[in-house]
Amino acid sequence: MHPHRQAVFCALGAVLAWSTVAAAFKYSLRWLTPVELLLVASLSSLLVLAGVLAVQGRLGQLRRLPARDWLASAGYGFLNPFLYYLVLFEAYRRLPAQVAQPLNYAWPLVLVLLSALWLRQRLRLATLAAMGLSLAGIVLISMQGEAAGSAGSDPAGVALALASTLIWAGYWLANSRDRQDAVLRLSANFACGTLFIALWWLAGSPRALPLPGVLGAAYVGVFEMGLTFVLWLSALRLARNAAQVGGLVYLSPFLSLLFIHWVLGETIRPATVAGLALIVGGVLLNQLAGRRAAP
Repeated sequence: MHPHRQAVFCALGAVLAWSTVAAAFKYSLRWLTPVELLLVASLSSLLVLAGVLAVQGRLGQLRRLPARDWLASAGYGFLNPFLYYLVLFEAYRRLPAQVAQPLNYAWPLVLVLLSALWLRQRLRLATLAAMGLSLAGIVLISMQGEAAGSAGSDPAGVALALASTLIWAGYWLANSRDRQDAVLRLSANFACGTLFIALWWLAGSPRALPLPGVLGAAYVGVFEMGLTFVLWLSALRLARNAAQVGGLVYLSPFLSLLFIHWVLGETIRPATVAGLALIVGGVLLNQLAGRRAAP
């Protein structure tokens, strides 16, 4: 098979997997608390990443990482998976999946804003317009529960979903200068992060976990945090044009709404679709403006 065709298959597999995880989050939270879900998911992801390194004959490299790399991974692991997913899962616990998922998708524009603040750069007019477009989508999704006379948009849940975008963007900004191999770094991050999660779980009220929740959490670990990341990296590596393959990721949030409806039985509101379209439109507008501004 031609490498570019392999890239497309890998990318479509990753997009399809990512499209299912919002429903898997909400399903698993019927049985587990956010920290219990995160513990099982993080362990599952760590096993998958270690397995990938073992297949590649590089597991020994993880053991031989110098102390400074482990120290960096402890910091990264605190942000992701520990803090980011605790906040995100708590948002999903409070909100309908169709509300939490689009709000979390605003993170690329939060990354642009943080990058501009970090580098002390002025934001272009097109970027400000893109942020305004996405902000309109966030407001539309956040307010729809009140407009419908329901508790669909719990203010604390909305705040947590938006806080998760800040944590995720901060994590990627911190990683932007890291030259370590991506799979190796992520494995070390999850090794450290899983330790933090286990300590947090033990500090609470540990219990025997119900099997349906464990299976759902293991699915999350494999298809949100572990195997799918490797598939996506493979797609970008094999593609003739990474931008063409990368564009497929914008199918994910819309496909996710279908799985939320099919698996969870949520009735997808028109405001959800419209708000998500505005958020994704803002992200795409910013990327298009960035390409035109590039020398």
